Amino acid sequence: MAAGIVASRRLRDLLTRRLTASNYPGLSISLRLTGSSAQEEASGVALGEAPDHSYESLRVTSAQKHVLHVQLNRPNKRNAMNKVFWREMVECFNKISRDADCRAVVISGAGKMFTAGIDLMDMASDLLQPKGDDVARISWYLRDIITRYQETFNVIEKCPKPVIAAVHGGCIGGGVDLVTACDIRYCAQDAFFQVKEVDVGLAADVGTLQRLPKVIGNQSLVNELAFTARKMMADEALGSGLVSRVFPDKEVMLDAALALAAEISSKSPVAVQSTKVNLLYSRDHSVAESLNYVASWNMSMLQTQDLMKSVQAATENKELKSVTFSKL
Repeated sequence: MAAGIVASRRLRDLLTRRLTASNYPGLSISLRLTGSSAQEEASGVALGEAPDHSYESLRVTSAQKHVLHVQLNRPNKRNAMNKVFWREMVECFNKISRDADCRAVVISGAGKMFTAGIDLMDMASDLLQPKGDDVARISWYLRDIITRYQETFNVIEKCPKPVIAAVHGGCIGGGVDLVTACDIRYCAQDAFFQVKEVDVGLAADVGTLQRLPKVIGNQSLVNELAFTARKMMADEALGSGLVSRVFPDKEVMLDAALALAAEISSKSPVAVQSTKVNLLYSRDHSVAESLNYVASWNMSMLQTQDLMKSVQAATENKELKSVTFSKL
């Protein structure tokens, strides 16, 4: 017992010194690193296609150590979301959730824009000619389609690894559903966001109407955007809280998003993933319920070796990127 008390006091002293210190430099990744060679320099690993990720509508690369870059990859179709996309996104993020080596994700769009939203030509048969002999059966068929498409973006939110959306050009319709399921949103100056569904005769049904009010906290603005389908430009998106930073162009934005992902990935994966889980729980529950939840959560998570490793690195004035955390 005496040994346990000594260890406990030592940990308390380390934590106290960590919290009161002000001279730790932390992790610093220069945003001036650009292009593939710069990403290799920042990560110390070669870029390349991520193993076990082969898709028609997506391209997944190992951008840096512990960081995956998911690209919507139908640039000739303005990254419109076809049937294959809705299925492959679920497969992709389910794999990422189980990937113990991945600690952060950046999602962007290939080509001239993030996404034009749903591919109406490809989806027409499902939406305009639904299967079924009567209203009841047609309704059950449509409900099944809608709930499956909802899961396409739910998997981003359920993924315990932080997901950073990097938006350039148009982010239309389903694109807003996608980015509101992400944890952090950056955009380029040319970006715009458009809740487009009313213009095609339907109500958004895969996440925007549920998540956007909680993201920006302004119901009046959400109603305006959803009722009119008007464009929200980059500066307004920043002012409303939809995005946290705006960058001059796509290249600078992607460098910043990858640098942010690298910084996140240098932290304890137990700490980061626990933080995401509890932030999402708190969003949908009362303060009292959320405090009870995190107490129950941390009664096990506080026993991680990552805590001692992180505190020891701080007391020794080392950057966290020099610490080896076990996979999670």
